Amino acid sequence: MSDLAIGTAAPDFQLPTSGGEQIQLSALKGGSVVVYFYPKDNTPGCTTEAIDFSALKPDFDAINCTIIGISPDSVRKHDNFTAKHDLKVILAADEEKQAIEAYGCWVEKKMYGKTYMGVERSTFLIDSEGNLAQIWRKVKVKNHAQDVLEAAQKL
Repeated sequence: MSDLAIGTAAPDFQLPTSGGEQIQLSALKGGSVVVYFYPKDNTPGCTTEAIDFSALKPDFDAINCTIIGISPDSVRKHDNFTAKHDLKVILAADEEKQAIEAYGCWVEKKMYGKTYMGVERSTFLIDSEGNLAQIWRKVKVKNHAQDVLEAAQKL
């Protein structure tokens, strides 16, 4: 588990994104950033979360806040996921799990009595200076995007 704390610098990352672009966190200083980590494209909770953040994107844009969803899926999978659900958020592919591990989101999980490694659904709000402003771990999707928006509006 990482020892990330509010007020400390958010770990920088550079990752490929849907649409064939690259995104680097440190290049976004000056505006706030929401980085949300999720397990897998096209699964029920992950789809709902991406659609909820996409629906609120104009509100995030109004406060100069970028939204980045990160999972271990490939860029190709992200492109398909984006097209299928008309997503408006940036999806970054972390197939090597570097950002996922840097943020402490690659964790041991249990399902049906089996233990495995996977992504813990987590969200990080990063201020315009590149510091962690708020951290949500073990996120429940319902109303989460709205909660994050309200926190971002207070920055």
